[in-house]
Amino acid sequence: MNGPEPFLDLLDPPVYVVTAGADHARAGCLVGFGSQCSIRPVRFAVWLSHANHTYRVASRARVLAVHLLTSDDAGRALAALFGGTTGDDVDKFARAAWRPGPAGVPVLADAAAWFAGRVVGRVEGGDHTAFLLDPIGDGGTPHVPGPALTLRDVTDLEPGHPA
Repeated sequence: MNGPEPFLDLLDPPVYVVTAGADHARAGCLVGFGSQCSIRPVRFAVWLSHANHTYRVASRARVLAVHLLTSDDAGRALAALFGGTTGDDVDKFARAAWRPGPAGVPVLADAAAWFAGRVVGRVEGGDHTAFLLDPIGDGGTPHVPGPALTLRDVTDLEPGHPA
């Protein structure tokens, strides 16, 4: 039996930057796996790689923020920073405009839209863990200046975390 790759190659979902804060540490990473997963109640799941610094901080966090990026220069710059560097070596928040959001979670100023979600569950799934989020706040009505940045848009990025 063939694997799911031919099917998966047809997909081009949006990518997100997920940020977390816990125990005086901040972290954020580019995420290719995320989606609304319930209507009532509204729930959103983001999958974080176990190899990622953000996973370790998010595992201690009560709230995560999910940021939608656009395919313009600002969105691509955030994707490169949060996808191409690791928080083990780089303070990404020293290089990006941000502010504390709900429960103190870092919110990126240059994101097209964002929401914060309380972590209400986790699901292990191989080399990633899904963080199930209950939305608790957002940036209001977003003004998205262009199309969302997608997985195909960032395939040339070298991941900042170890393989």
